[in-house]
Amino acid sequence: MSHLAQSPAWKALEAHQKIVAQFHMRELFKKDPCRFEKFSLHLNGMLLDYSKNLINEETMQLLLALAEQAGVKRWAEKMFSGEKINTTEKRAALHTALRNPSRKPLDLDGKDIMREVQRNLDHMRRFSDAVRSGNAVGHSGKSFTDVVNIGIGGSYLGPLMASEALKPYGSPYLRLHFVSNVDGTHLAETIKPLNPESTLFIIASKSFTTQETMLNANSARQWLLARLPGEAAAGHCVAITANPKEATKFGIPANHVFEMWDWVGGRYSLWSAIGLPVAISVGMDNFNELLAGANLMDEHFLSAPLARNMPVILALLGIWYNNFFGADTYAVLPYDQYLRYLPVYLQQLEMESNGKRIDRAGEPVDYATAPVIWGEAGTSGQHTFYQLMYQGTRLIPADFLASCETHNPLNEHHAVLLSHFFAQSEALMQGRTESELKADLDAQGAIGEYSEQRAKHETFPGNQPSNSILFKKLDPKTLGLLIALYEHKVFVEGVIWNINSFDQWGVEAGKRLAARIRSELTSNGKTGSHDASTNGLINCYKLYK
Repeated sequence: MSHLAQSPAWKALEAHQKIVAQFHMRELFKKDPCRFEKFSLHLNGMLLDYSKNLINEETMQLLLALAEQAGVKRWAEKMFSGEKINTTEKRAALHTALRNPSRKPLDLDGKDIMREVQRNLDHMRRFSDAVRSGNAVGHSGKSFTDVVNIGIGGSYLGPLMASEALKPYGSPYLRLHFVSNVDGTHLAETIKPLNPESTLFIIASKSFTTQETMLNANSARQWLLARLPGEAAAGHCVAITANPKEATKFGIPANHVFEMWDWVGGRYSLWSAIGLPVAISVGMDNFNELLAGANLMDEHFLSAPLARNMPVILALLGIWYNNFFGADTYAVLPYDQYLRYLPVYLQQLEMESNGKRIDRAGEPVDYATAPVIWGEAGTSGQHTFYQLMYQGTRLIPADFLASCETHNPLNEHHAVLLSHFFAQSEALMQGRTESELKADLDAQGAIGEYSEQRAKHETFPGNQPSNSILFKKLDPKTLGLLIALYEHKVFVEGVIWNINSFDQWGVEAGKRLAARIRSELTSNGKTGSHDASTNGLINCYKLYK
């Protein structure tokens, strides 16, 4: 077995889990009236309530011992200082430098990267201000009304999630569109209603060779060239890349090329020029507030003791259920329509970062790593999958998120929404007993409808764990806090699991095989170089097309 699974901290938690598994949270709350105060944290107008978990004070002490054993604080300092903790790619993971307002010099391979960061932010301000004001125009002199972001992975999910979350702050004169899928339908349906004379394309690719992104980019350029004279398409395209030579070869003017760096991973790149669509939509001042919120969480993560550290607490609870209760999924449930893309954004953040089976030493792990992340916004999920959470057979930890103030105070909508937010986590924790069912029926004047058979179907055990994250209002700074909270949570989990959270070699394997198959799809005759199933599928495609 691995060193981690044999370590004293791990063994202590395994023994402790057998005791805690007998607990019911409703009894824990009855015994300790101060439970909420003990198991909650506040930071800059954001509350993390983790009292509705299968834990007691001993649990938290044992989990914190696991974090100490893993050297979480030491690894955090390595990341922030620019040490090349992404060992398989020999790279730093310095996304935190993108949102550090001090601009204190930070040397990486002989360069002060903070100068580069500031230069890029200044470039983003000039360009986004010009687009927002209407001073940046297309070939015919028309201001841009539509901005189409072409990217994939973090170059797509980050700006999509953030721009939707900050929609109340967006310009009323600009429409954002996001294209990621190599399926031509995604691009075709997006550009179908657009006017090429007032459309700006942002092509986001670190290498500027990513197949899906570049195929979409080339098709977008063809669409422009078919409708605009000469090489006018160049003024309608912007590149965000670490390979400016390829961008200029594509035909994009140098002043339309924004920098990226190999020390920022795609899923951590929102804070860089990848966030340009967000800056264009909400303005650079609001984008800087987004950075400021993330920096507040960075400072908290670095300075707060482990026992009062929000990302550390979330990570430890995730490990508690994943590794000691066998919970293989985790639900993210935002009660805010503007956060509807948060679950899919966190899918990539956590599952691409920590979906690993090999540890830092290159050895297979013998414990679970990342769970499956999923979720849905608001009350919609209550009418789809909550039934399984209440009465199904699986333990499903969940994060509930909500804002106290709404951007859209329409009648009683927000009060009703929050009533569901508070009720769902309570009901999942409490459960419903037979005596409570009888009392409910009696209160409704329907006690005659009670039967033991009905009770079996209407009662449920509860004891489903959850965290509640409540914030004053979803503004740029709060969104920055929230995203950085989850970034550091994922990092801490990776440290404890002794894996590299910053590479994604599994994704690359599928891309290589797809490149090989692509040529076979247009070749004559039957394909026979794969397994029987893949051969059969390819040959069926050739027959049907």
